[in-house]
Amino acid sequence: MTTYDDRPWLALYTSDQTPDVAVEFDDALAMVRATFAARPDDAAIKYFDGVLTWRQLDEQSTALAAGLREHGFERGDRLAVYLQNVPQFVIAMVATWKAGGIMVSINPMNRERELAYQLEDSGAKVLLCLESLYDSVARKVVPDTDVTLVLTTSELEYQNRHDSRLFGSVSRQRSDGTTDLVELIEAHLGESVPDVSYGVDDVAFLTYTSGTTGVPKGAMNTHGNVCFTAQVYRDYAGVGRDGSVLGVAPLFHITGLIGHIGVCLLSGSSLVLAYRFEPQVVLDAIREHRPTFTIGAITVFIALMNAPGFAREDFESFEWIYSGGAAIAPSVAEAFEKATGLPIHNAYGLTETTSPMTLTPRGVASPVDQTSGAFSVGCPVNNTVVRILGEDGEPVPLGEVGEICAKGPQVVLGYWGKEKETEEALPGRELRSGDVGFMSPEGWIFIVDRKKDMINAAGYKVWPREVEDVLYGHPAVREAAVVGVPDEYRGETVKAFVSLKPGSQATPEELIAFCKERMAAYKYPRSIELVGELPKTVTGKILRRELREPAGS
Repeated sequence: MTTYDDRPWLALYTSDQTPDVAVEFDDALAMVRATFAARPDDAAIKYFDGVLTWRQLDEQSTALAAGLREHGFERGDRLAVYLQNVPQFVIAMVATWKAGGIMVSINPMNRERELAYQLEDSGAKVLLCLESLYDSVARKVVPDTDVTLVLTTSELEYQNRHDSRLFGSVSRQRSDGTTDLVELIEAHLGESVPDVSYGVDDVAFLTYTSGTTGVPKGAMNTHGNVCFTAQVYRDYAGVGRDGSVLGVAPLFHITGLIGHIGVCLLSGSSLVLAYRFEPQVVLDAIREHRPTFTIGAITVFIALMNAPGFAREDFESFEWIYSGGAAIAPSVAEAFEKATGLPIHNAYGLTETTSPMTLTPRGVASPVDQTSGAFSVGCPVNNTVVRILGEDGEPVPLGEVGEICAKGPQVVLGYWGKEKETEEALPGRELRSGDVGFMSPEGWIFIVDRKKDMINAAGYKVWPREVEDVLYGHPAVREAAVVGVPDEYRGETVKAFVSLKPGSQATPEELIAFCKERMAAYKYPRSIELVGELPKTVTGKILRRELREPAGS
């Protein structure tokens, strides 16, 4: 098999080339079975002081699959997973495939309306959720859905530490009408299930988009998608079989599903979990388990750098750090490298590309575009064509701005039950990302911003990213977000929301003057509001829309 190690892949290739690399698996279940056979006694998951070996993961996922089949779960049925970052998530994923089904990945921060929609839209037959989430949310929703079996579990399982910073108020909450996951597994240990196999276009799981342009849509991530992008992380990003992956991204999100779980299922690396992101708890997990790789939103690394007790030595075990899911200001990347000694390797992908479509090759520094100040999100990964299209749908010349589009083995089949939306966003199975950017002659991709976030100030285009990057250059700024707000004279004007670093001080007037010195007159923010925290998705992406709506009103 050809891998990047067999070619001079660190030499950047031009924009009309993409290395063609053989894909090792088409079937995610076959992929993980190979790891079960190769590394039975090695650690698959580390969760505080608990360890689950690959053999135990194999045995428990088979037992769960047997239990599901006993309850009538059949080929093509959907199992919804409504969990935080706990070992049960991985067990359920593999068990669903062994039982012939499709996993539905649900954000544990979803409330009744969102959970009800996703259960109904996916037609899930089984729901697995935390006991606390069943009691507070799911019990009110399940009776009106197709769910026939509710499995509940606790974050206290699979470990004995019960860290008070996360679990201080957690207690077991067994509810009528539910089945305990661990008890079901124990009841079926030692049983077998009929062998199943999958083709490249069979759906492995449904991941729901955030719904920023309408109702959430269930992206159909196939077994071929999963195997390909897991291999990208292994071969391109360098996740090795002797290392471990720190799970800082939520497992329900495509980054967690592939950049954490998928690559471990392929490479045999251990997955380090800490329930949910809490900076002090994550730092403790790093010190205890010494992971070698992680990928997460830049806000995760900003939080770790600013956490009490942070030390450069904490990151000595890491070989590579990748970031994706949110824009990175060059000044933040420089600060992280200064604090840890590690460069940030950038990545870019969407739910619809099953995680990465571009990556910065390991050991190579992402360039910064001198005109826009944008930090490159990498080059197209192997077997992937990235095009920059203009408003007319035709490719624009290199260096010109247009919509970023991608075609390759990682692009999903479409959206579950939504043919019209699939045709609009994925014509010919080429993704129209909605992100605006450009490509350099060497093949580097630069994102300018989201199309819908562009600010029109008296006819001048202002991209929020550029203003945010300037603000991040101020020594007191921890995080920044820029939106357009109505203006009687200019039609729309620039407003920034800023949170400051602990112990730092700066006034809005000082920050405005800082930007004014460094930007064209139409670009700098006319008003700045200081806030304690910026609103974010559970993956760490700053929610401009939540800032824009109250600002506009």
